[in-house]
Order: sequence, then C-alpha cells, then structure tokens
Amino acid sequence: MDIKAYYTNAKALLQGHFLLSSGNHSAFYLQSAKVLENPAIAQELATALGQQITEYGIQLDCVCSPALGGILAGYELARALGVRFIFTERVEGKMTLRRGFEVKKGERVLICEDIITTGGSALESAQCLEAFGANIVAFAGLANRGFCQRVGSKLERKSEAKLPESIPLFALEDFVFDMYAPQDCPLCKEGALPAIKPGSRGN
Repeated sequence: MDIKAYYTNAKALLQGHFLLSSGNHSAFYLQSAKVLENPAIAQELATALGQQITEYGIQLDCVCSPALGGILAGYELARALGVRFIFTERVEGKMTLRRGFEVKKGERVLICEDIITTGGSALESAQCLEAFGANIVAFAGLANRGFCQRVGSKLERKSEAKLPESIPLFALEDFVFDMYAPQDCPLCKEGALPAIKPGSRGN
C-alpha cells in the first residue's frame, strides 16, 4: 500500500513553511483531513491499519483519539476492529474525557491519531484514560513522522519521541521530514513567509 500516493493524490502532502503542534517549523505538512474526507479511502486505510494490529495479536476493547485531528482515523479504526470509539478533548489546555464517555478499570484501549509526530497528544490521551483505570495496550496512526519507532519499521526511535517504548505503535508508513526549532529554521532565515499552522489547532 503506497500511503504517500494517497496523500499526494488528495493534495494532502503540503509544501511551504509550517508551524507544527510541537512548536517546530517544517517545509512539509501532512493534512490527513484531505485524505479522510473520502469515506471509502478512510475505510480502506483503517482496514489496513486494523489488519496490522490484529495480526500482531493485540486484544482491545476500545479505540480513543485526541480531538480533533484523530477522530476520523480513530472512528474508522474502531469500526474495522469491531470495538467502541471515544475521544478526549482539551479543556483549558488539559486533555479531558467529556460528553458522557467513560472507561472501566482494566479496559484495554488503543490510542489512535491521524499523524504521530512526537506522540505528545496521544500520550496525553493515554494518561487521561489511565487516570480512570484504563489499560493502554497500543498506539496507532495512519502515518508516523519517524520520531517514534513503529512496529515493522527499521527507523530508530529519536530523542524527541514521547510515546513509551514498552507499548507498540502501529502506522501504515513513515514520513520523515526535517523539523527545525524556530530560532534555527532555515526558511525563517531565508525570509520566507511566516510559518502557518494548518492543523486542527491552527487556522
């Protein structure tokens, strides 16, 4: 499965000057919403991701995604795996479980994002659910930016990775793009247009 082709065909592999959720800058951005706006493709990708998880032997009861970016991917993955779906959302900067969603003590939960970069938002969702007694059994994303090590990849884990090494990460592909701290960004130094933030927490 050529995941890069899905993003390219959907005009979801953007080039420019971008401000990432981490605060870093990059010349590339993956806009998964453009891929997932086609329900048939969303189902196809989620089915492939679910097959990876099933073949690995992961047993789970629920998929949870951090809002907003992970909701479509997580919902389709839950459908593919035949389990229920919930999401966490930020309230005053803190990841929270709302809208009547509950998790039981010991419930086996997979945290799903659209894109895993350092895994910060996914980890916040995991910690939120763990506070209610949930057991986080895996992380997943349609694409992995190459900081966290996913199952089946030869890329080594980088120091910026926030996901625990003891819990497996599943993704369909690695997308490795250079990222820069704002003060070290060559695009800024070249006088490029200001970095924009096209993700769910930007414009």
